[in-house]
Amino acid sequence: MTIKLILLKSGEDVIADVSEMILGEGDEKRVIGYHLDKPCVIRMRDPNIQSSEGNAKKAGFEVSLFPWIPLSKDTTIPIPADWLITIVEPVTKLKEMYEEDIVNYGNQSNSSNDNKSVVDKSD
Repeated sequence: MTIKLILLKSGEDVIADVSEMILGEGDEKRVIGYHLDKPCVIRMRDPNIQSSEGNAKKAGFEVSLFPWIPLSKDTTIPIPADWLITIVEPVTKLKEMYEEDIVNYGNQSNSSNDNKSVVDKSD
């Protein structure tokens, strides 16, 4: 399983189990796209928590996962390589959230009601 965070040309952040679509063999082999298994779009919200002095304090982000292309019967969706801006390794908490809520339960619809926090340690 290769869980990756993908930024698409559409601006969406998607997390999925990613595998390459390869065309050709040997020296002619090239990646033409990717298969995204159980892809979910990531929505982040920046909650402001009031401290005792009444000042807003940044505590991280609330992250929600929603099925990407929710009306499809397919759980694996192909995407051409030119639609990706970048593929990166997700932060540990996001990866754990995806594995726990999506991969292990296999039901993407349950995750839409779960808001979880991912702590941003940057100042």
